[in-house]
Amino acid sequence: MRGLWLLLVLVAAATAERQFIGDQVIRINAESEEQILLLQALETEETWELDFWVHPVSTELPVDIRVPSSSLSAVKEYLNAYNIPFSVMIANLQERLDEEKAEMLENNKRERSTKSFNFGAYHSVETIYSWMDTLVAQHPGLITKIEIGKSYENRPMYVLKFSTGGEKRPSIWIDTGIHSREWVSQATGVWTANKLATDFWTVPSLTTLLHKMDIYMLILANPDGYAYTHSNDRMWRKTRSKNSGSICRGVDPNRNWNAGFGGPGASKNPCSDSYHGPSPHSEIEVQNVVNLIRSHGNFKSFISIHAYSQLLMYPYGYNCRDVPDQPELDSVGRDAVQKLTSLYGTQYKVGSICKIIYQASGGSIDWSYNLGIKYSYAFELRDTGRYGFILPANQIIPTASETWLALKHLIEYVNDHPY
Repeated sequence: MRGLWLLLVLVAAATAERQFIGDQVIRINAESEEQILLLQALETEETWELDFWVHPVSTELPVDIRVPSSSLSAVKEYLNAYNIPFSVMIANLQERLDEEKAEMLENNKRERSTKSFNFGAYHSVETIYSWMDTLVAQHPGLITKIEIGKSYENRPMYVLKFSTGGEKRPSIWIDTGIHSREWVSQATGVWTANKLATDFWTVPSLTTLLHKMDIYMLILANPDGYAYTHSNDRMWRKTRSKNSGSICRGVDPNRNWNAGFGGPGASKNPCSDSYHGPSPHSEIEVQNVVNLIRSHGNFKSFISIHAYSQLLMYPYGYNCRDVPDQPELDSVGRDAVQKLTSLYGTQYKVGSICKIIYQASGGSIDWSYNLGIKYSYAFELRDTGRYGFILPANQIIPTASETWLALKHLIEYVNDHPY
């Protein structure tokens, strides 16, 4: 009996949701290259268990760090000792997470009673997959749901294909949620899929476009990680694969692509949130996408949607040299951002990954560009750090609505400029 009780305690401990009581998110505006180097030294300080939401790369970008409550005094002493200015963005992360969870539970009750789907709320893997079936059933002549493979934990990975017929027509790829904790990304994917379906019948430019091109949407690019953010650890970013020789699980699925693999901006440490994995495309989730893109062979654009920082980026991330198509990619990106800004005035920066955020190797849009998909872009959605990864649900629809204007511009441009 005692043995059974002990087993139950161990199981409960293993499945208990991680708490962030007293954890703070601090913002640092480094004033010199020396301070950047001191912050980079902090990244290697494993005992403090710091979670860098925005990494230290230049004095032009603020650095956001989630600091565990147990490390707060030590980190603040370190910063004060070197006169590095900082401010507190989130005073108690767990309070924010509790508010988010309460809001989700309330929404779930409301949805059950009204039998309607709320696009302005965050949802679980199961709810999103169930909604996909409803969307397909409502638009049988336009949308098909394709299983492109299974995840590491054997969850199906579904792509929604928007098409009016024909095989391997010129196509556009859109994925959301490759980093599981970036919840506004997956929510924007859901809203966008619904927008594509409903506007197809009423917006002539979209009707014309979808008679010539197909759009593929992978809303849950990292379903295991996303499920884990709901059940165990809201701050989880990676996949959930086991790493040989390490107790730490998961690989950063946006450092795992065969594009400058293992270079700067990716970690060799399996416990790091930026761990690149043992080899390119080691993650089954990445393999599933690679196999589809390669076998299809006619994608003209590859768009990956992340959060946060309000950026629209193009290759490269793994080095800082300009790609051959840089002038066009930059111009198209700036026009797309102008459309986005027109709705609420939200400001975005445009540029190559390496130049406007940081050097990052093994990224998906570098891989797609090198494969010959010229119009490869990555969004970093709202916000710029006030809420970071815990963006309130009331910002989902505004975020998705403004992002749609940029996406629509990109899609229409690609349609008008075949190559």
